[in-house]
Amino acid sequence: MNITDNIIQSVVRKQFSRAMRFDVGESPSLPLPENPKPRLLYLHIPFCEQLCPYCSFHRVPFEPSLTKEYYRALIKEMHLYREMGYDFTGIYVGGGTPTVMIEGLVSVLSSARALFGIREISVETNPNHLSEENVRLLVEAGVNRLSVGVQSFDDGLLVRMDRFEKYGSGKEIASRLRSVQGAFQTLNADMMFNFPTQTEDILQWDLEMLKKLSLDQITYYPLMVSSSTRRLISNTLGKTSFHREADYYRLIVDNLTHDYNFSSAWCFSKKRSMIDEYIVDYDEYAGLGSGSIGYLNGVCYANTFNITEYISRLEKGELPLMASRSFNERDRIRYDFLMQLFSTRLYRRRLKGKYGKRWWQAIVFPFLVFFVTGRIRQQGQWWELTPRGCYTWVVMMREFFTAVNNFRDYCRKGI
Repeated sequence: MNITDNIIQSVVRKQFSRAMRFDVGESPSLPLPENPKPRLLYLHIPFCEQLCPYCSFHRVPFEPSLTKEYYRALIKEMHLYREMGYDFTGIYVGGGTPTVMIEGLVSVLSSARALFGIREISVETNPNHLSEENVRLLVEAGVNRLSVGVQSFDDGLLVRMDRFEKYGSGKEIASRLRSVQGAFQTLNADMMFNFPTQTEDILQWDLEMLKKLSLDQITYYPLMVSSSTRRLISNTLGKTSFHREADYYRLIVDNLTHDYNFSSAWCFSKKRSMIDEYIVDYDEYAGLGSGSIGYLNGVCYANTFNITEYISRLEKGELPLMASRSFNERDRIRYDFLMQLFSTRLYRRRLKGKYGKRWWQAIVFPFLVFFVTGRIRQQGQWWELTPRGCYTWVVMMREFFTAVNNFRDYCRKGI
């Protein structure tokens, strides 16, 4: 990273850390929907067959009986949102491993489609779940987009990540991806870069594999290290450093932008489709499931991370909220500015229509900094990120998600 990106990283790290200071235990409540608008339903499935050392998401070891109870509670939570007047046009199912118990997931998706006006569904999975039967069930459940956690095709790196025995070699994973191509409207590969032991040759090998596969979409996340995962990553993969991150990002962009377009600063798509960062495509999203985070009408909130408590409260007909924070208008405008530009393009009319003339006052300083340093440029009625700006937004979003992951660490303490 250059000096400017280092400064931006330091500033946004402090800002995001401040933004994630929720009021915990203050009997949070949700706002009622003010108007009909496209909203996304995020469903969190926290169960995994085995926990990866670099993952900061809320996840626990898979227990069949507990998982069945969890799916029943999740359906009850959806009914509570329906009773509040909420409707949703899209679903994103994340984890954990959402396909760890496919019958339960199918039941949840069926209930969601009966309750809400769902038009698109995206589900995360792992390579070992790409069986013919699982694919058939997901297609029948209405899944449009399947996002497969690949991370890397390099066998040495897969061993260090504790993924080789679970999911097979890089060539075996590539073969599984080929077997399901065409089954969904969008097949996405989730990849990661800037692992401590990842060399430029390893990254180039991954990129060559991806180009041969010619998938619909590729999402390339930078390594995001929360407080809880820093020690685990250091013990298994080595010490984290950001000095190669910009070079690796440029290598990714140079290899993929011949055949793919930017859907976000780290997502590359051949056609328009849902992306992992649903926070870009949707202004508002409800977070359902233990440990999920939602953003509705300026209120950011989190569900309890205690799975037993989550199930118990829903059995009583209560929303399982544990923390929330109401953002003022200035914070909302800056949030929209960050998320919309992460998609590489921001339409000024959209912000003006949402906030009126006041929108410009909230972002004038950061905008001028990015404009003067060549990270944003004007194109007709919109602003767009320059190549330098795309990496800057990768840095900013990395820090945003790291702050979210640190908040998750805080909420899990004592469970």
